[in-house]
Amino acid sequence: MFPVAPPSIADDHDAMQASPSQPAESASYADRPATQTIRIDEIRRPGTGRLPTHESPLDEKQAAWLGGLDTLHGDADAGAPSGSQGGSAPAAGRASAGHPAVPPAASRPALRDTRREDHENNKLSKRLYRLTGQAIADYDMIGPNDRVMVCLSGGKDSFAMLDILLGLQKRAPVPFSIVAVNLDQRQPGFPADVLPNYLQKLGVEYHIETEDTYSTVQRVIPDGKTKCSLCSRLRRGILYRVASELGATRIALGHHRDDILATFFLNLFYGGQLKTMPAKLVSDDGRHVVIRPLAYVEEKDLIRWAEVKNFPIIPCNLCGSQPNLKRAETKELLKSWEKRFPGRLETIFSSLGRVRPSHLMDRTLYDFNTLRTGDDAED
Repeated sequence: MFPVAPPSIADDHDAMQASPSQPAESASYADRPATQTIRIDEIRRPGTGRLPTHESPLDEKQAAWLGGLDTLHGDADAGAPSGSQGGSAPAAGRASAGHPAVPPAASRPALRDTRREDHENNKLSKRLYRLTGQAIADYDMIGPNDRVMVCLSGGKDSFAMLDILLGLQKRAPVPFSIVAVNLDQRQPGFPADVLPNYLQKLGVEYHIETEDTYSTVQRVIPDGKTKCSLCSRLRRGILYRVASELGATRIALGHHRDDILATFFLNLFYGGQLKTMPAKLVSDDGRHVVIRPLAYVEEKDLIRWAEVKNFPIIPCNLCGSQPNLKRAETKELLKSWEKRFPGRLETIFSSLGRVRPSHLMDRTLYDFNTLRTGDDAED
């Protein structure tokens, strides 16, 4: 059993501060009764499209990355308070061993009972760590003694990725090191001191690479045209070089589940291909392994986590400010689907892990020419 932690029990985060949608017929975790206990066999795993049963537990590798999750968020038999019952609220922000602290709700009015809010923050923390640990285990993203280069842009996703990886590092089944890397692209008004100050407070190893790609993109791409493609290619080349210089064996990017879905439909609508961002890939030159630890995590959970942890977000003035981006339009389409048909995005995401080449039309993936009666039929 993995009981929901009480709101006053948080995680320890000494040196750092910083979900797939539910189907229509079931409530989300956030909407469930506050006193409910969540069993490990009730956890929805991305790619299954249904709740696992007692006959489908976590495999050994997943369990290793998720070990101790129940004890890291509070007492086993404790539940969330309801209204004013349960006595006075304990002091928030307390940490349990081996796991980062979930801070208490900020700016609270006097005498306000915030235990339920703290309890929801603890549930969010558990969900983020669980889904990230599952993705790492499922795709074998991190191995013994890997040096993981965490690409930190200053956005909510990369802040959350660093935060979660630092927490998982404390109890991971294999030893690995982390180096945070930021590429200062010389965008006008970029606050160059924010990330170094933040990373120094965390006590994490970091490297700031400075290269004026902003001027290059502005010079090459006319106003009104999408700058993302060139910008990302320039960044990727620089990050690959920096990874080699730092001796990194893994390059961690902060793309989440909604990014993966949006990329799938962008390729489908505009590229004429069935492909998306994989959870793990090898660079074209074969020298670098790129991982996406947040592949199972929903963007809305990362937005909430950024608010809880109060990350010093740095907005992107190059691509984020461009109107009518196809990616932004696609994300709005996905949001409208999820609003009208709850659970649809979960089903689509699950389908990305259950491909049937014999039921598509790519002759390079399936030998249709030699298919004859009497051959074993594929389910």
